[in-house]
This record gives sequence, structure tokens and C-alpha cells, in this order.
Amino acid sequence: MSIQEIDIDTEELIKETAKRVFFGEGRFKATTQEIADAAGVNRTLINYYFRSRNNLFEIVFQDAQTKENAIAEQIIFSDLPFHQKIEKYLDLFFEQAKKYPYLEIYMVTQMNQGSCFKDPDTMNRMLDKFYLEIALEMEKGNIAKMRPEQFMLNLISLTSFPVSMRPLLQESMGMSNEAYDSLIDERKKIVMDTLFK
Repeated sequence: MSIQEIDIDTEELIKETAKRVFFGEGRFKATTQEIADAAGVNRTLINYYFRSRNNLFEIVFQDAQTKENAIAEQIIFSDLPFHQKIEKYLDLFFEQAKKYPYLEIYMVTQMNQGSCFKDPDTMNRMLDKFYLEIALEMEKGNIAKMRPEQFMLNLISLTSFPVSMRPLLQESMGMSNEAYDSLIDERKKIVMDTLFK
């Protein structure tokens, strides 16, 4: 293995470990030493690759956002029927929510502070396509008639709320991680039954 391959592997290991610590465990203020310990590397390597803990955090967060946006774009512009697009999105969303239960919470916080990654052109293209498909599904009678934005709000509310409110809901309902994950696993069918006739 070349030095360059080792560098890439080490850099990816640090990024994946940071993502798990920050968004899987909810330790947003974890130190570089804690991340280094979790990754099994020397702390100086974090500074070598990322310059600072804050820079690492920002890179990991932007990477998560970029991947999420790319997945959404891929689904929306696919040739799948609308119903299957929603199913695929739910599968990916809930899979990620179980792996990184605190990512959604952090994204909401960042959006409220105006510091989220934005690509308005891509977002507008996706929304235009999505709204058109929603309108066509309404015309076919597959979903109730409403403004397409209302359908979007329903989809987001039904998915994001139980994820972003997980710590509060899980504690309030006295559920273990496994029990709440099971609840999330059941969520896809409930969302589909709620959105479609």
C-alpha cells in the first residue's frame, strides 16, 4: 500500500469516526483527543489532516449533507414510479436515522442559524420535478388533493419529527434504543399509508 493510499485510508477513518461520534452518539463537543482515541490514531493526525476539531466537524457535516442531497437528487430524477421513489427515500432516510440519530437534530440547529450548505439551483430543480410528480399523482387519485407544498410538509413531518425528537420521545416513552429503532422500522408503512390512498 502506498503512502498516498495510507493517507486516504487514515483520513477516511478519522472522518467516519468523527461522524459516528458527532452524529451517531450525539457528542457534538467531543474533543480531538476523544475522536483520535475512538479512531485508534494519534491526535496530531487530526490536526495534520483537518487543522482543527471545528474544521473536521464542518467537513464531516458538509459531507453528510452533500451525500443526503445527492441521494435525494438521484431518487427524484430516477425513472421509478412516484410511489416507489417515496418508498426508496423512506428506506434511506430511516436507515441513516438509525445509524446517525443526532444528524437531523444538528441539521435543524444549523439551518436555524443560517449556516447549512445550500445549493439553490439543485434544490429548485428537485422541487420543480417533485411538485410536478405530486400534482400528477393527485390527478390520478393516488394521493389526496392539496398544494404540493402541503404534501412535502406531510412527508417531512412524518419522517423528521420522530427522528429529530428522538432523545425526548425515547426518554418520555421509556424506550430503549432497540425499542425505538423498532418503532422507526415500523414507520415506513405508517408514512406510506398516511400519504397514499
